[in-house]
Amino acid sequence: MQARYSRPMPVALNHTIVHARDARATADFYSEVFGLAKAVPFGPFLDLVTANGVTLAILGTDEKFEPQHYAFLVSEEEFDEVFSRIKGKGIRHWADPARRRPGGINHNDGGRGVYFEDPDGHFLEIITRPYGSAD
Repeated sequence: MQARYSRPMPVALNHTIVHARDARATADFYSEVFGLAKAVPFGPFLDLVTANGVTLAILGTDEKFEPQHYAFLVSEEEFDEVFSRIKGKGIRHWADPARRRPGGINHNDGGRGVYFEDPDGHFLEIITRPYGSAD
């Protein structure tokens, strides 16, 4: 089976803005659940940096925003750690994006995955294998 993309493009995601009602609470949530370093203020943002160098720029706002989806690729060990924190905090989670399989995990592409929401309704996902990586 051919890989989803034949060759990587010379483009890398540097940062994305994550809108929040309470920037500090949201930044603390991401830091705690994902085991990231505490957020660092940068202008109007609270910046969190992932292991691959992508910055989540948390922006507090009173304006209406549409919840987004953010997927995080983690190792098997990190999955266990993050999933344990999700369960420990009593965060509802699903095995599927349609939310038809509450409380479960999936085994897509030979890995594991789970979906859950942040305090602002953004739909988060942790996966141990990229989509389309199963042979």
